[in-house]
Amino acid sequence: MAEGETESPGPKKRGPYISSVTSRSVNLMIRGVVLFFIGVFLALVLNLLQIQRNVTLFPPDVIASIFSSAWWVPPCCGTASAVIGLLYPCIDRHLGEPHKFKREWSSVMRCVAVFVGINHASAKVDFDNNIQLSLTLAALSIGLWWTFDRSRSGFGLGVGIAFLATLVTQLLVYNGVYQYTSPDFLYVRSWLPCIFFAGGITMGNIGRQLAMYECKVTAEKSHQE
Repeated sequence: MAEGETESPGPKKRGPYISSVTSRSVNLMIRGVVLFFIGVFLALVLNLLQIQRNVTLFPPDVIASIFSSAWWVPPCCGTASAVIGLLYPCIDRHLGEPHKFKREWSSVMRCVAVFVGINHASAKVDFDNNIQLSLTLAALSIGLWWTFDRSRSGFGLGVGIAFLATLVTQLLVYNGVYQYTSPDFLYVRSWLPCIFFAGGITMGNIGRQLAMYECKVTAEKSHQE
């Protein structure tokens, strides 16, 4: 550089490692927040379906019906959804088996619709006994996994989530926090693990899709730089 010339000031670039860590942390936080609000929304919708069954038109007190459950239920569902949605892609990376089956948003939306249908069927469909209902919901839940997931890690996490969530629910009911009508599986309904399994698969698919979108955006930024 010739004497007298000054170097034009410019934005100081961060090192690649610091940039990568910062970007990953921000993306992780954004995904967690998105998954939390999706979980809260689904909890409110599914609570409405449970309470307002056999109603085709929204009643005047629909807002009161949506928020008729305990205040802590939506935040707990949102937190669980965030943990599950972040855990699925993390396990995929740890196992070195990226999930590539039906990875598009249309498939995720259909998975959500099927999950809502399974949950609604648990309250609306009448069977001769709870065993028939539980077996039917179990078949539908496994069908949901086969249609939208088909990964061993997804199935294993779904079973683990169903077991842990059912155990926590049993403890809550045992301590009188709330109760189920006509319990037939200790203190809860026998079809509850099927709902938890299907919910884990659904939130896992949403989390995987968000993680894939993050990777795509990060790759585009790296290419531009």
